Amino acid sequence: MLVKNLPTIGVKIDASPTSLRYSYAGLPHGNNMLTTQFQRIGIVCRQDTPQAFEPLAQIVQALLEDGLQVYLDESNRPELLALPHLAQCEFASKADLGKLCHLVMVLGGDGTFLSVARKIAPFNVPIIGVNVGRLGFLTQVPLESLRDDLRSMLTGKYLPEDLILLESQVVRDGQIVKQSLALNDVVFSRGGLGQMIEFEVFINRQFVYTQRSDGLIVSTPTGSTAYSLAAGGPILQSAMHALALVPICPQSMTNRPIVISDTCEIEVVITKGMDARVHFDGQSVLDLQKLDRISIRRYRNTLRVLHPADYNYYKTLRSKLHWGEQLV
Repeated sequence: MLVKNLPTIGVKIDASPTSLRYSYAGLPHGNNMLTTQFQRIGIVCRQDTPQAFEPLAQIVQALLEDGLQVYLDESNRPELLALPHLAQCEFASKADLGKLCHLVMVLGGDGTFLSVARKIAPFNVPIIGVNVGRLGFLTQVPLESLRDDLRSMLTGKYLPEDLILLESQVVRDGQIVKQSLALNDVVFSRGGLGQMIEFEVFINRQFVYTQRSDGLIVSTPTGSTAYSLAAGGPILQSAMHALALVPICPQSMTNRPIVISDTCEIEVVITKGMDARVHFDGQSVLDLQKLDRISIRRYRNTLRVLHPADYNYYKTLRSKLHWGEQLV
């Protein structure tokens, strides 16, 4: 239940070089003050998701009661005008949350998680995903146990997982026309005309093959349970240092998925395809032209995801993919 009609809260900041503490007059503290390395918490909520409002309000109240500073996503501001204790929170863009916060929380589904991950990846800020979506491979904290899980995780009882990202750039006529990060995948696809595209693939500057197909998925282990899986690609255990190249409906049935080291640099050259496109995590897209060269490599930073202490990767696969349960 949300606490209503609490007295006005004032903030006092002790910004000593070795410690950053926040004391909120009017909220319970003292013995309730939380000892945590995460003193500034950023929160991003999926837009147009009314069912996320109450959990968000509970999280904000709990963090303030624990003496922590809360930053909310600027794009959520119009939907949060009725949020209790809004005056005690700050607003910032997703990118600025990476600069300002020690930890970022995402309330939503995997799509929201992906969009935030790309923004904060340059800043080496850990992230927690709270599942308010459907499938939820990336958002692992359930709403039912949110408050207990969150408090435990803030006090150090969590399982960290470092996920690799892809860094891509598109070069056209010697000029870089697009740069983007991707946590799941970089996907080459045909466009609205429905014609196959044709391209050459190089790995570490060595020619691999020419392919005619509906497209190609370059997937991280994180993305191996997304579009890549639907296209017949392998599931890569999330801690693997590997990438998968998965063709989409290739003309030649001998074109099969291949798995390579994540230290490899991949280059794709478009040789034919008046309607070819490249997608980054399915959220950013660019129309391609003949002889465009797209280079893909592992990004310099990893994304640290914090899971509850009882997180089990294979249990997640069983649950999300509806595998059979253990019989004995």
